[in-house]
Amino acid sequence: MVRGKTQLRRIENATSRQVTFSKRRNGLLKKAFELSVLCDAEVALMIFSQSSKLYEFASSSMSDTIKRYRDRVKDTLTHTSQCPEDVQHLRQLAAGMAKQIELLEVAKRKFLGECLGSTTCIEELLPIEEQLERSVRLVRARKMQVYNDQIQQLQSKGKMLTTEIALLNDQYQLQTSDESEERIENFILMENKDTSSDVETELLIGLPKRKIKNN
Repeated sequence: MVRGKTQLRRIENATSRQVTFSKRRNGLLKKAFELSVLCDAEVALMIFSQSSKLYEFASSSMSDTIKRYRDRVKDTLTHTSQCPEDVQHLRQLAAGMAKQIELLEVAKRKFLGECLGSTTCIEELLPIEEQLERSVRLVRARKMQVYNDQIQQLQSKGKMLTTEIALLNDQYQLQTSDESEERIENFILMENKDTSSDVETELLIGLPKRKIKNN
């Protein structure tokens, strides 16, 4: 579903307008700060609310930036007044770029399936269809590449898990074998102990007793 173009107009509700102003103001000040830091640009921003409250940001000095701006505008106006041919050339370039942007917007809407009602011949639709088919092929190729990359990652993880399982099995078998040997040794020791307890160890001194036969 194509998202429609947002219509910009004054917010009638005062509370919603103030909330939107606060959010957009903070976002604008944050973007100005990021631009000055990331691009090493000299940025000065002034915002007056509906109640004439001033909000400003300057990466260096607000007064120096304003002075620099005034000097630049003065030089631009002087240069423009001296070179009307350049101004005309710039206007032509701007008009050409605006026309090109408009054509690109129309082409984009056609690729999105919009504004096709004005198309009256097949020849106009064939290039759009070919471009869409090329785009679909590129998207599918990229999708297959992503699938293959994910499959390779899963296979690598599977091999690692298999190796870890084999190591754990070896450790388990080794531990089980040691415990079995220990149990056998304990069993043998217990058997030897029981056997030795049955042997008579009493020491007798004197002649062995004889039975007296009755005549």
